[in-house]
Amino acid sequence: MKKVLFLCVHNSARSQMAEAYLKKYGLARFKAESAGLEPGVLNPFVVRALAEDGIDIAGKPTRDVFGIFKEGRSFDCVVTVCSKEAAERCPIFPGKVERRHWPFDDPSKFTGTDEEIMAKVRVVRDAIREKVLEFITEKGE
Repeated sequence: MKKVLFLCVHNSARSQMAEAYLKKYGLARFKAESAGLEPGVLNPFVVRALAEDGIDIAGKPTRDVFGIFKEGRSFDCVVTVCSKEAAERCPIFPGKVERRHWPFDDPSKFTGTDEEIMAKVRVVRDAIREKVLEFITEKGE
């Protein structure tokens, strides 16, 4: 089982979506987790967007990547889903770790009406789902 950690700034949107989709579609081949540089609060638009796709993350806590790092945990792959600048602030996990960077727009920066924000979040959600499915196919040992 490959252990994958998804990272973003607040662990409130993008990394949570990537973790949820790898858990949904990766079956028993992957163990997915997510964390953030500065853990925040789950983005309610992301919670709603995932619920539309049959995934419930309501009430899921956000996690601190540095806490995971200090625990000495190891991962086969660490995927940053934030900006390049934010990704460069992430700790380097020991051992042979594959690093990937999948930049997605930050839902916390979206503005507009409720429906306009939801439409933008759905675009990010769908892009993350597709990237996770590509990853699963690529890693299909």
